[in-house]
Amino acid sequence: MSEEMVISIAERAIWVILMTSGPLLIVALVTGLAVSIFQATTQIQEQTLAFVPKIIAVFLAIIFFGAWMLSTVITFTTDLLENLTRYIG
Repeated sequence: MSEEMVISIAERAIWVILMTSGPLLIVALVTGLAVSIFQATTQIQEQTLAFVPKIIAVFLAIIFFGAWMLSTVITFTTDLLENLTRYIG
């Protein structure tokens, strides 16, 4: 296995991580921003108000994007194992 192969695998792994975690992070960011704006305008400083909407939004995003995320990770893992058996075995 060459250095280029290892770097290519690591690069693709990082890309898969970013692609699968990106939608959840964006949903959490947008929800947190909306809650912060709501708290600033109403002057409600309840701590649980910041966390509960984000948890619910991320949970809904997992339900919505979960199948796509799982298929992306499974495709990457399948390709990785097929390529490793070709080079090792």
